[in-house]
Amino acid sequence: MNPKVDWFFDKATQWHDEYEKLRLIALDCGLTEELKWGQPCYTLNGSNIVLIHGFNEYCAYLFFKGVLLNDAEGILIQQTENVQVPRQARFTSVQEIVDLEHVLKAYIFEAIEVEKAGIKAKLKKTSEFKVPEEFQQKLDAMPVLRNAFEALTPGRQRGYLLYFGQAKQAKTRMERIEKYIPQILNGKGLDD
Repeated sequence: MNPKVDWFFDKATQWHDEYEKLRLIALDCGLTEELKWGQPCYTLNGSNIVLIHGFNEYCAYLFFKGVLLNDAEGILIQQTENVQVPRQARFTSVQEIVDLEHVLKAYIFEAIEVEKAGIKAKLKKTSEFKVPEEFQQKLDAMPVLRNAFEALTPGRQRGYLLYFGQAKQAKTRMERIEKYIPQILNGKGLDD
């Protein structure tokens, strides 16, 4: 146990017992406990294997390369349609975790083997992401914007496409697009 991570468990009110059980399972698999993104993260030689996190409705293990796991028990969940590689195993009670302990350990050991083998998931190409209609219209109307957008790294392009596309209303999509045109023109990503 890493004392730098203890505060996460000490401050937890919701899911405290569940977190503790998930912690013990990960540590029992020989992983190193670290604190990343404010969450307990379990690593192998510095590579992320599984993370503990919680939400109002559930707590979860997040397997960083979950899409590559065999999921024979069908417990891994894709958080949203845009999440490509990580997968969650969700829980609402300690008993669920206890009942699945052997399965969770098997998944962790499989995730360790995937990491050791250097296997990488095939990601969707940026061209496979949907371009919101409003942004496409701007790209068509402004060649300088199109050139600047195409000059961005694929990750920055995906970031913009996802951010613009997440807005449910056309008005919000347009507001987001207008706000970030200067940043795109300056060769910057969403968070640069």
